[in-house]
Amino acid sequence: MLFKDLNIIEPILKALEAEGYTQPTPIQEQAIPIILQRKDLLGCAQTGTGKTAAFAIPMLQLLAEDFIKGKKTKAPKALILTPTRELAIQIVESFAAYGKHIPLKRSVIFGGVNQHAQVMELQKGVDILIATPGRLLDLMNQGYVDLRAIQHFVLDEADRMLDMGFVNDVKKVIAKLPQKRQTLFFSATMPKEIADLANAILTQPSKVEVTPVSSTADTIDQSIFFVEKKNKSNLLTLLLKDKSIKTALVFTRTKHGADKVVKILNAATIKAAAIHGNKSQNARQTALQNFKNGAIRVLVATDIAARGIDVDNLTHVFNYELPEVPETYVHRIGRTGRAGNSGIALSFCDVEEKALLRDIQKLIGKQIPVRTDHPYLIPQAILEPKVYQQLPKELEQKPKHTDQKKRKKKWYRKPAAK
Repeated sequence: MLFKDLNIIEPILKALEAEGYTQPTPIQEQAIPIILQRKDLLGCAQTGTGKTAAFAIPMLQLLAEDFIKGKKTKAPKALILTPTRELAIQIVESFAAYGKHIPLKRSVIFGGVNQHAQVMELQKGVDILIATPGRLLDLMNQGYVDLRAIQHFVLDEADRMLDMGFVNDVKKVIAKLPQKRQTLFFSATMPKEIADLANAILTQPSKVEVTPVSSTADTIDQSIFFVEKKNKSNLLTLLLKDKSIKTALVFTRTKHGADKVVKILNAATIKAAAIHGNKSQNARQTALQNFKNGAIRVLVATDIAARGIDVDNLTHVFNYELPEVPETYVHRIGRTGRAGNSGIALSFCDVEEKALLRDIQKLIGKQIPVRTDHPYLIPQAILEPKVYQQLPKELEQKPKHTDQKKRKKKWYRKPAAK
């Protein structure tokens, strides 16, 4: 199937063609016709499935239809609520790309920066508003945002809203929306609180579900380095000394770990920056921009911070620590090797992470080749102790002490008689 088979209007098809998109992803193929019918939608899909285009394309078309028929107002007609600044920026860029031939104004608001520029844009008038919950509520309370004209509402990454503690803010925003509207609800997982929220705000929704990705692209060259935890930073520094590695995204499990890795790399004159939840919005955006324009070679990120970040022509992904959820591995390394380009994924595994590696290999259905050409390789005796259980008997038996009785007397004395 092609995008032109989905009854999409010519201005959007023209924009999609300019972006190099001709075939919709599974979620786009399923969701676009439902949204174009102005129905509510419950979408179970993770980042990387083409979810943003799945709602942006049909929303632009519906808003274009309404623009021709309706009365022109400065208040927003569509609201997309998303958990982080990075995702908000990515979404507004998508609306700009797909809607460049449609006369609709879009704006993005998020915290961590001065509100003045955002307020000025809102006062000029906006059709599509992309926002993070905290800043949106703040500007609503100051009287700068009026949601009474909203016809289309998207709640993106609802489960992540829950993880980040934004659910109460989301509920406050929803309470200010018109009852009569189209609602599109997206979440990668459905914990009870999120399922309850979906039931409360959706009206007879159609459900679209995309199976979690379990395979890795053939264009990605994967390998595993068995290395002790204490030597991971040495190995990473050694590998990144290779100047042929133009860009590298390094994943750690924790924010503290990301900061520690950056400190080590910068000390080794390898330009790096961290991106995680404890960083200010400005710091995160600066790090990402510096990475995209080549000012730094290495971006160190946690999974939550990296979700939704797309970097063109990323050559290398490093798993400094293996993820605890196998699907996360697929999403991490899927950031390289895109659009037919080749990519390299290098993963570090210590003894404690062997079970995680086993789960990853089970999910992707293949063994990841092991790299042994490095000075920090874990000795096989430590890595595979079972191999060393079948030793010759002369090595298996411990040498006996020549005078065991005398040896025992040194450390054992009978209790003195009372």
